[in-house]
Amino acid sequence: MRTVGPVKITGPVLNEKVAVPLATYETPLWPSVGRGARVSALVEEGIKTTVIDERMTRSILLEADDATEAMLALESIKSRRDDLQAVVATSSRFAKLIDMNSQIVANLIYLRLEFTTGDASGHNMVTNAADKIIPWLLSEYPQLRYSSISGNYCSDKKATAVNGILGRGKYVVSEIVIPRELCERRLKTTPEKVVDLNIKKNLIGTMIAGGLRSANAHYANMLLAFYLATGQDAANIIEGSQGIVHAEVRDGDLYFSCTLPNLIMGTVGNGKGLDFVEDNLRALGCKEEREPGENSRRLAAICAATVLCGELSLLAAQTNPGELMEAHIKLER
Repeated sequence: MRTVGPVKITGPVLNEKVAVPLATYETPLWPSVGRGARVSALVEEGIKTTVIDERMTRSILLEADDATEAMLALESIKSRRDDLQAVVATSSRFAKLIDMNSQIVANLIYLRLEFTTGDASGHNMVTNAADKIIPWLLSEYPQLRYSSISGNYCSDKKATAVNGILGRGKYVVSEIVIPRELCERRLKTTPEKVVDLNIKKNLIGTMIAGGLRSANAHYANMLLAFYLATGQDAANIIEGSQGIVHAEVRDGDLYFSCTLPNLIMGTVGNGKGLDFVEDNLRALGCKEEREPGENSRRLAAICAATVLCGELSLLAAQTNPGELMEAHIKLER
């Protein structure tokens, strides 16, 4: 584990320079993210991060005798949001039911319950809420039967389209505009080359590979390093690494952005009791006395900016033949 940066971050959640801890076995990641961080510090607005949405999900699976009964029961359940929230309140002070989405397959009801969970990532919180909801539903709708506490429509730790469409965790966008001169001097490339490579590699390359709602070079590298350093459930980089890089040439400068719709992370809960994790979260300013949810949103914004630093640096390197491998040989052999 090493600290890189500081990264200059602006936007609705925070406006400051932050040094970021990253835990990884891929040693070139530190200098690569560091290069992106240095670029951010030289840009007036730095990396602008925006938390678009947040929710944690659990999809319960119930059965009816047939599709008609399933449809009628589901229509009724969806009309009883207040009753369901009253049940949720018995399981947690922080869980709030904000939406429900559903699919009926034959006689099966896949009900995707969506919650806000304060500063926790919320895995256990939403499962516990669902565990209270199920017996209540079965008592209110005796025509239904239990099948599973999780029907995979959540979707937890799997690469699915539903998470990108409906969101799971924090939905965050990070953006930067890099002047042409800075792009050429610090990244050894041009805005045009980065835009061209993003189209041909991240968009077309991922498409022909059969990627699922993904168009990025290596989100997972930064996510794993950030998750391990801050006590997150590392398996969530599966859905977390689904995201899209978008780049444009704007008046000769480079606009570069990373959209991450599934950043699952928290500042309290399981994994946070370790000394080094608590130290890192405090250093990131994510253990302050704030309103519920504010610390975790800050953490997600910092994470998204860190992902942009590494993504930008790698794409810039890959516009130049031999640069990527030369760095790995120098730093890893």
